Amino acid sequence: MSPSATSMNRQVWALAWPMLLSNITVPLVGLVDSAVVGHLDDPKHLGAVAVGAMLFTTIYWAFGFLRMGTTGLVAKAYGRDNDAQNKTLFAQAGVLALILGLGMWLLQQPLLTLGLNWMGPEASVHSTAREYSDIRIFGAPAALFNYVLIGWFVGNQNTRVPLILLTVINLINLVLDLIFVMGFGWGAGGVAAATICAEYSGSILGLYLALRMVKQLEGDLNREALTHLKGYSDLFQVNKYLFVRTASLLFMFAFFTAQGARLGTDTLSANALLLNFLMLISHALDGFAHAAEAVCGRYAGAGQRDKFYEAVKACTRWSIVFSLLLSLIFVIGGQQILRLMTDIESVLAVADEYLPFIWLLPLIAVWSYLQDGILVGTTQSKAMLKIMLITVFVTFLPVWWFTTDLGNTGLWIAFLAAFVARAATGFVIFKRFDRDGVWFRA
Repeated sequence: MSPSATSMNRQVWALAWPMLLSNITVPLVGLVDSAVVGHLDDPKHLGAVAVGAMLFTTIYWAFGFLRMGTTGLVAKAYGRDNDAQNKTLFAQAGVLALILGLGMWLLQQPLLTLGLNWMGPEASVHSTAREYSDIRIFGAPAALFNYVLIGWFVGNQNTRVPLILLTVINLINLVLDLIFVMGFGWGAGGVAAATICAEYSGSILGLYLALRMVKQLEGDLNREALTHLKGYSDLFQVNKYLFVRTASLLFMFAFFTAQGARLGTDTLSANALLLNFLMLISHALDGFAHAAEAVCGRYAGAGQRDKFYEAVKACTRWSIVFSLLLSLIFVIGGQQILRLMTDIESVLAVADEYLPFIWLLPLIAVWSYLQDGILVGTTQSKAMLKIMLITVFVTFLPVWWFTTDLGNTGLWIAFLAAFVARAATGFVIFKRFDRDGVWFRA
């Protein structure tokens, strides 16, 4: 390996390891949520948290462009040494996040009613999921603002602050989970209360750290761009495609959960446990995707072609190593992890049956996360939309339709097929962009 390749490997690792550690804490908290309610007497609490958490994952990540779009634009501004634009992007994205979060407060009743009715859980699960959702919605402004904070720091090649933020958020959530659910007996509502307390704590800490960093940047904040709609054109241009793309992806996850709910509470709960494994996979591999966003965006913005391609290769090597490691962990210890989350035998029987799908997921999904990191960093959001439309509407839904007679097995086959299509489509687009030099256009 050449000295330049070795240097890039180190640079990518220096960016990736803080995000890797912090990202892994997110699904670990999900595992704790499941474990806390999974040991209650009634499985409806586990099903309710599964449905409610998936509903908010769907709602919030529909606005995931607040993180991805901010990262890509800020990384390019960083590569060009444009501190004034850097400051302005942070302020604009923060204003947008707070407006959207407050809007969700105002629309909470129809939003939650439609979402839960569409997911269609059993009556007992529905009422408990609604209790969870009525509390969780009040964390919306903080949750969306945290996306902006993480995206801005990653774009500035700083992944250690997101490590601090996510660790603090998830530790607070974990401790309050145990207090509210096991101590006070609040059930699913206690899980929701713990989450919003943690989200607001993270926002306050993150804003303090961001303002300290802003003071070190040169250049002046463009106040006119902050108060006029036209000033948000860059954000809107990138984010309009990311919004539809993310909404399509989360439609697939919500559809998956909804179909599992229609197959009964045990299947719903088992799928929820297995999706926690997927969250662990995605958050681990996203550590290298975030590194790809930062370094690829930086070198694309600076027009440094050789370093851009070195960064792509380095991120690929690290991603492959960790995908193999994750697959090995799940093969060896998957059943033991499931039994830490619940002792309900009927749910475990279903989860054990479908665990082999999780063994394959890291090896298939790794390419999707890597490609997303490169495309986010270079602000190629339109290409990301194309990939996701093919994944969900040309692959996942048709495969599910033709395998409905297989029940939950068909649902998991369609899920894996979607990741295969996502990787293949992304590879074709990468080669075309490589040929046409798209990465380095403004």
